Amino acid sequence: MPVRADLAGLVPETRAFYAARGERRGPASADELRAARAQLPPVRPPDAHAGGVPLWVHEPDGAARGAVLDVPGGGFTLGPTPAGLARAAATARSLGVAVVVPGYRLAPESPWPAAPDDCETAARWLLEHAPARFGTAALAVAGSSAGATLATTTLLRLRDAGLAGEFAGAVLEYGTFDLSGTTPAGRRITGEWFLEAYAGAVPDRTLPDVSPAFGDLRGLPPVLLVAGEHDVLLDDDLAMAERLAAAGVDVDVRVYPEQPHGFTGHPTAMARAARAERGAWLLARLLARLGG
Repeated sequence: MPVRADLAGLVPETRAFYAARGERRGPASADELRAARAQLPPVRPPDAHAGGVPLWVHEPDGAARGAVLDVPGGGFTLGPTPAGLARAAATARSLGVAVVVPGYRLAPESPWPAAPDDCETAARWLLEHAPARFGTAALAVAGSSAGATLATTTLLRLRDAGLAGEFAGAVLEYGTFDLSGTTPAGRRITGEWFLEAYAGAVPDRTLPDVSPAFGDLRGLPPVLLVAGEHDVLLDDDLAMAERLAAAGVDVDVRVYPEQPHGFTGHPTAMARAARAERGAWLLARLLARLGG
């Protein structure tokens, strides 16, 4: 898959940013997870609940042109953060859409299937409440990292219930689609602690509700798949793109030059460009659903 050559001029700034920032990784043990959680500032109280699932709701200043379920990442173990909620609020303002962020249960305290159960509950809440609460039935789903995995499993569950067609599109940013380690791409992250925390008790991690790369992907809405050239998950994302295309899904893949995992959440010009393209893609699908 070609890397975005048109954005090569933004690479020097990102090189400088990541050189100063240094290499970072997720928690490698329960002790490291506790330390990481302790360093996160608290999030504000949720705005609503779907059953027992807390929801943070961001609405635009005017009439909503659509509503997006935005599933946070964090290796299935960290959940919503103040920075992530601030980005969701910025998306609501800039695109004129409502953005709903679910606070799904976290591993290792609540391993699979708690998180996909909660994300499905949140998606069904959006389906039920968006017309009255936001004045729109144009819906989309988005997620980054583990959130992209959960966004995909949510769509697969909804598809099986005949509801995936209610969503105009999905943005999947650098997701983990093979948690089993049985594909060449999946084997690149074999041994990562978050896999054991989330799915360590699952007898067969090729189950599509765990590893959506192994699922029947037919009938899903259009997908924008975003990844960085230097992301360890790039091969996994490209393999997922091929599977989506083979299943007849309209998939748009965008690979950003020299970007690491999680780059769209960082304060760089490359991240701003990727977020702007993400927003334009989402808005185009939502407006098309509205017929204008």
